[in-house]
Amino acid sequence: QLQLVESGGGLVQAGGSLGLSCLASGRTFSTISMGWFRQVPGKEREFVAFIGRSGRTTDYADSVKGRFTISRDNAKNLVYLQMNRLKPEDTAVYYCAATVSIATKLYTNYAYWGQGTQVTVSS
Repeated sequence: QLQLVESGGGLVQAGGSLGLSCLASGRTFSTISMGWFRQVPGKEREFVAFIGRSGRTTDYADSVKGRFTISRDNAKNLVYLQMNRLKPEDTAVYYCAATVSIATKLYTNYAYWGQGTQVTVSS
């Protein structure tokens, strides 16, 4: 069973940076596509970024394009989300997710989820 564990959330001032990590176990990492999503209370889970199995394919939500970078290290079973120039509206619980199919922006496409990590951006 694939398991995902996020780390790296916290509190940061607007304009600052944070890096999130997600460690996968239980399946050969290079066979799964990965995504990052976020959610605030009362709202639907929102796509942030995805990365394909090899790392060559990535995509981002318009709201984070140019500020966030997703990457992966298949040798270490890790996927990263580097978040720069953070804004208060980036405040959310961030989740990493995995799918054995092609990465998409749809959270329903992802069968495996981490427990989430809180990111809070103060103004």
